[in-house]
Amino acid sequence: MFKEINGLPGHILVIHAAVVFVPLLALLASAYGLVPRWRPRLAWAVAILSVVTPVITWVATESGEAFEEFLKGKNYPPQLLAKIEEHSEYGDTTLWLTVGLAVAALVLLALTSDRVRTPRLPSWVSWLLTGVIVVLGVFALIYVVLTGDTGAQSVWGNTL
Repeated sequence: MFKEINGLPGHILVIHAAVVFVPLLALLASAYGLVPRWRPRLAWAVAILSVVTPVITWVATESGEAFEEFLKGKNYPPQLLAKIEEHSEYGDTTLWLTVGLAVAALVLLALTSDRVRTPRLPSWVSWLLTGVIVVLGVFALIYVVLTGDTGAQSVWGNTL
């Protein structure tokens, strides 16, 4: 299912969406928490990104696993396969950080939205949750870069 899209490796096509959506989620969810007056304008985007981004990241991870299995069937050097394995591990970490970020953003949305009836919580709860979002966002950004860099190095490492 994730191996090819229209004859091309699916992973190569899907990763670009993850590279865009993960930083967008990190940035907008952080802004939503840090600048309360922007919340009405950002709520819809944060909600959509919190649902879509983990799905895209999961598809990127699954398509990467399928591509890795395909490459293991070929006769590639062990050092290249080791780089691909490192890339895969970074991708898995990126997925879990993205899921955590999305869940935290959805919880913050629920706690601060006028549309959802929640018990009145102390203001420090939303600030604590915002801190969690910022930290997860920073780590998600770092791991997107590490994942992309190791993937690019395994493809383009000695050719440029």
